[in-house]
Amino acid sequence: MTSILDLPLATMNDGTTTLRELGGSRWLVVNVASACGATPQYAGLQALHEAHDDLTVVGFPCNQFGAQEPGTHAEICDFTASKFNVTFPLMAKVEVNGDGQTPLFSALCDVADADGYSGPVRWNFEKFLIDANGTAARYSTRVAPEQLPV
Repeated sequence: MTSILDLPLATMNDGTTTLRELGGSRWLVVNVASACGATPQYAGLQALHEAHDDLTVVGFPCNQFGAQEPGTHAEICDFTASKFNVTFPLMAKVEVNGDGQTPLFSALCDVADADGYSGPVRWNFEKFLIDANGTAARYSTRVAPEQLPV
């Protein structure tokens, strides 16, 4: 079985990469959106990315929740850079649930959070902290980046 760290990820530049290729020894995978009540979490995600040399925050824009990420790749990058100074990697827009679900989120949806919930991603800014062995921990939208055990 392929490690979660080696699953192909589509980049905004029509290429592919993997979590492992992005660098670091821990990854914080987050489904993000630009027009969500939780969008200010971008600031906390950027702060984590800057504060931990071994942690790579990876954003996955998704428009499946309230159509809160309708922008193009360029619009998403412009918004996140101008409003939150985001420098962490943003991947191509994905589906985190349903028939078009990416393989990464298919694997991550099997992970239970602290309340025992596993299954479809519930909302924007759900977070998955993945270690160098590919083991993931899941955190709901309500858990701010500053509250994560990094």
